[in-house]
Amino acid sequence: MTESFDISVVGAGPCGLSVGVAARQAGIGCVHLDRGCIANCIAGYPTYATFFSTPERLELGGLPFIVASDKPTRREALKYYRRVAQHFELDVRQYEDVLEVTRQDGGFALLTRRHDGWEGECRARKVVIATGNFDTPNSLGAPGEELPKVTHYYREGHPFFAQDCVVVGAGNSAVEAALDLYRSGARVTLVHFLDRLDPGVKPWILPDITNRIEKGEITVRWRTRVAEIAPGCVILRHEDTGALERLANAWVFAMTGYSPDHRMLHALGVTIDPETWVPCHDPETMETDVPGVFVAGVLVNGRGPTRVFIENGREHGERIIRAVVAELLVR
Repeated sequence: MTESFDISVVGAGPCGLSVGVAARQAGIGCVHLDRGCIANCIAGYPTYATFFSTPERLELGGLPFIVASDKPTRREALKYYRRVAQHFELDVRQYEDVLEVTRQDGGFALLTRRHDGWEGECRARKVVIATGNFDTPNSLGAPGEELPKVTHYYREGHPFFAQDCVVVGAGNSAVEAALDLYRSGARVTLVHFLDRLDPGVKPWILPDITNRIEKGEITVRWRTRVAEIAPGCVILRHEDTGALERLANAWVFAMTGYSPDHRMLHALGVTIDPETWVPCHDPETMETDVPGVFVAGVLVNGRGPTRVFIENGREHGERIIRAVVAELLVR
């Protein structure tokens, strides 16, 4: 049986959920389809993660976000977004991947596959793409990157006790991973193509990483890139001299950021700026240049400096639903 909805949202992260919350408040039928769990990107954060933001800036639909401290933890955020789904009775289909979206009969048909292999189809008058970028990490472009010792995600340091670890990058994710690995007893080398830490490193973390580097407890290779990854070692290349260094290695953590996957938008005919990777859309309604197709959340950011977070991306849901309601009133 093919189900039909007013709106289908591809993605069940906080910004995607904001669409469902606004739709529920407006009495509009909405379904969420996600290849992972609710707030899958947050579930993939390090286990110790704490948000920059205060809880009220992460709230959806006016539902209070109560936490024990001034800033929410990963665990508290996951609990809150589960509560959002329950409180607003959102229809969230977890572990149901959207394989294809096509235009059909004045709306859209979505072909889906669940994690257990079941395949189905649903139809919607409007489609919101809110897939974020967490599933598409930026590649190092180095031979051997496909080896199982390489990961673009970091959870915790305990499994890497007494192991030789390379952390690539110098932003918050890389710095926090390097510090956690060090405190878990790993031997850590930070590799970065510039000669300094990123300016956006959290101010309360900066003194810690600076001290660890100055004391040699975490070693650093500035102005250096990973040239090759091999069993038992990595080959590093200095940016200025081209000199190569062979470094003993068991694990590589490539904290190189993420970029949006635009394949679904391309297939629907949405224009993507070739330089910024920002989908063509009206910022007031979040509708793209393909009628009926909307974007929400981090996907809007493209591949430039991050400008869209939960704090402002949560506003996208209300904008989208206002536009949908306005269209219904015209009709």
